[in-house]
Amino acid sequence: MQDSTDRLLDAILPHVPFDGWTETAFRAALAEAGIDPVVGRGLVPRGALDLAAAYHRRGDAAMARALASADFEGMRFRDKVAHAVRLRLEQAGDREVVRRGTTLFSLPHHAPEGARLLWGTADAIWTALGDTSNDVNWYTKRATLSGVYGATVLYWLGDESPDHVDTWAFLDRRIEDVMQIEKAKAQVRENRVLGTLLAGPLKLMERIRPPASQRRDDLPGGRPAS
Repeated sequence: MQDSTDRLLDAILPHVPFDGWTETAFRAALAEAGIDPVVGRGLVPRGALDLAAAYHRRGDAAMARALASADFEGMRFRDKVAHAVRLRLEQAGDREVVRRGTTLFSLPHHAPEGARLLWGTADAIWTALGDTSNDVNWYTKRATLSGVYGATVLYWLGDESPDHVDTWAFLDRRIEDVMQIEKAKAQVRENRVLGTLLAGPLKLMERIRPPASQRRDDLPGGRPAS
């Protein structure tokens, strides 16, 4: 079944730059892949929309494989995050295919799906980097990185600089912004007055836990769900 879905995805890609992630492109993919429309609809009930989501997740999986073999020796953590985002963009493929997907998931009725996909990318990056957050930081890390990745994709789509050097500079600036936020949070915790005022709210936030399905004990420093 997965092989058939992959065949459909491969078949639709040449049509997306011209027709978008549309029913027209989906029907062309069915014909080229030699898959009966009824069977195809069973594989991907929402047609091209499901294939667009599958294309995004394929990029996440390729990035995760690349990160698994990456050499992070001597790299600062912020550089590891930037490298992961860059790897993900390098796995994105044809910019026009990505542009069409960005347009699709910007539509109001598909925006929640687009947000879930961005969150999935951020989660894949943090997981690959060995994140063991077990409190509200699990959410804030992924929310922040989702914003960074989404903004970087939009910049990349319009970047005509050699080897996308402007995109990588833009990415570095966004990562630096995030580091400044984390620095500010640490300063608040260390400030005696603010730390006292926020002790209650911070204590409550410490009780927030990630979804049970996301809590893993096979990562460095990880622990099983209680």
